[in-house]
Amino acid sequence: MAINILFEDNHIIVVEKEENVLSQGDITNDPNMVDLLKTYIKDKYNKPGNVFVGLIHRLDRRVSGVMVFSKTSKAASRLSASIVNNEFKKSYIAVVDGYLEGNKKLIHKLVKKNNIAVEDKNGKECILYYNVIKNITNKDHQMSVLDIDLITGRYNQIRKQLSLTGHPIVNDFKYGYHKKNYNDQFGLRCYMISFPHPITKEILSFKIDYENWYSNYIK
Repeated sequence: MAINILFEDNHIIVVEKEENVLSQGDITNDPNMVDLLKTYIKDKYNKPGNVFVGLIHRLDRRVSGVMVFSKTSKAASRLSASIVNNEFKKSYIAVVDGYLEGNKKLIHKLVKKNNIAVEDKNGKECILYYNVIKNITNKDHQMSVLDIDLITGRYNQIRKQLSLTGHPIVNDFKYGYHKKNYNDQFGLRCYMISFPHPITKEILSFKIDYENWYSNYIK
C-alpha cells in the first residue's frame, strides 16, 4: 500500500492516513499505519531487525487525515507530553446531515460503553468548536460542511457530539445517520495538525486537501 509521506526526519514521520486503514493493529489483522510505516522504514533504509514506530495519537478506522508517528522512543515521549500540555492541535472537516450556520461550542460528558460513546453525567468532559463553511444541497438532501477545532480527544468524540445535536456525520451509521450512502465515504477528515517538534521545538503544521474531498458529496 502506497503511503503519502508529508514530512520525515530522524525523529518523526508525518503521513496521510487513508480511510479504512487502522491506526494500529488489532485482532482483525487488517492493514494498519504502524505496520505499514515499519515496512516503509525497513525497506527505505535497509534496516535489519526490528523497527521502532511510536503511535502518538489515533484516528478512527473510517476517518482519513494527517497523523504523526515517532521514529524514536525519545520523540514519542516528548510528543505525548505535548498532547498532555495542550500543545498538539488538530482540525477536522466534517460533512453533516442537515442545515447549520454560524459557529458553536459543544460541551458534553461522554463515556465509552460496549465500543460506543454515550452521554453520561459522570463521563469525561468533551469540548469542540465548529464553524460552518459551506452548505450543500444534493437533490433533496441538505448537508453542512463544518470546520472543527478539537479541544479534547475522547473516543468517537466528534461523531457522538455532532449526533447529539441532531446532525450526525454523513455515512456515520453507527451514530444515527440513516439517509443516502455517499459511496461509503465517511464524512470526517483530519485536515491539519500542529505541534512542537520533539527535538528542535519548532512549531510544525501540516495540512492536506479537503475541498476536493468534500466535493464528492455534491455530485
